[in-house]
Amino acid sequence: MMVSLSRFGDQLRFDALPGGMRSVQCYALDAATLAGPFGTVKHEALVGLRKATDRALSMATEIRITCANGTDVSGRAPPNTPPADTTCARFPLSVFSPILARGFSGKVALPRFLTGTGARYYDPFTVALPAGVFVHFTHGRLIKFSGPDEGVRRADAHYDFVAGRYGLDRDSIHSWHAGIHPGCNFTGNIERSFEAWSGSAFGNPRILHFHTCGSVPPGEISWNVIDATIEADRIPLWKGGVFQPTLLPDGARILDNSPDLLRVFASPERAIGL
Repeated sequence: MMVSLSRFGDQLRFDALPGGMRSVQCYALDAATLAGPFGTVKHEALVGLRKATDRALSMATEIRITCANGTDVSGRAPPNTPPADTTCARFPLSVFSPILARGFSGKVALPRFLTGTGARYYDPFTVALPAGVFVHFTHGRLIKFSGPDEGVRRADAHYDFVAGRYGLDRDSIHSWHAGIHPGCNFTGNIERSFEAWSGSAFGNPRILHFHTCGSVPPGEISWNVIDATIEADRIPLWKGGVFQPTLLPDGARILDNSPDLLRVFASPERAIGL
């Protein structure tokens, strides 16, 4: 077994290891985080929660994603496509399985930056944007950016740069998912390390992100939606960035059987570096 405590292991999270070796990627940034609620909630409870979330979203006839800044995306998970995740085991487990984006269309309000997914590191890894930049897409394909002219120019140039550097399908949007771990947080300001932020904060339920710029998971550029509402057949599983697991079939039973997870949901972490 290989246990990785660095982002190098995370870069291999979609690769099969030789000889059937098992890989575990640890997403705790430091010992205090590992020893706190993020690292000590019973792993089996989070596995059950992810499975329940995967089932609810995969069976929904319509999923809608909105946010207060104007995000409005709708669609459904591709039928007869089982959820797929990384080849490594995530610890702590903090996201549901990615949902393929080809069944979704709409617009996403970008939070004043574009940053990488951590699959590769390039410079600049992050591009600052003015407020009010939106990205529009149809059936998993980027159509255009809109908003302030300078923001549109920067976003387009960044996509041209990253796609050109690695020979990627520039406008492909691979998938999306959101955080499910109420004990995940990011203290301090995001600007202290966008690389660390992109590899850790995504497990907080306040963050939903799309994997874009490339048809091979997880793409190279992420779109982050802050405090999203995610409705599955009009049931708000997330509301303004608050995950409501009791609205999942079997969600209440999972929490009843895991008092430590129930306690963290009663007082979730809100710090995400923004």
